[in-house]
Amino acid sequence: MNIEKTKNASELVLALEGRLDTTTAPDLEALLKEELDGVDSLVFDFAKLEYISSAGLRVILSAQKQMNKQGKMVIKNVSSDVLEIFEITGFSDILTIE
Repeated sequence: MNIEKTKNASELVLALEGRLDTTTAPDLEALLKEELDGVDSLVFDFAKLEYISSAGLRVILSAQKQMNKQGKMVIKNVSSDVLEIFEITGFSDILTIE
């Protein structure tokens, strides 16, 4: 998985490419721990994300919980396959997906 990071003042945009799974979720988790201080807008761009596993969902949920305290989080450009995973797991009810 590749992560393209763009930080603009207090907004952090993370574009994910590939698969967010057990192997790659720790990389995203580590990046979020380093980068979320002072961020009040977190945007995930999933245009090139092919798959998300339960490990990836856990990292996304953790980010959502943190952003609930300090700002907002949005997930954009979700493929139909990833959206289906969000809907089946109920994540579509707790995440802001555009």
